[in-house]
Amino acid sequence: MSNLLYTIAIILIIFWAIGFFAFSLGGMIHILLVIALFAILFRIIKGR
Repeated sequence: MSNLLYTIAIILIIFWAIGFFAFSLGGMIHILLVIALFAILFRIIKGR
């Protein structure tokens, strides 16, 4: 489960970076970034 969350977080960060530099999707990009950060923080807090 934690590997899945970490993978999803990395994918969302990559999509955010692509969207930030290549496209202008407005607030959707920032929502993806926030979701990715929450997934990373959740994994760090769990201690794995």
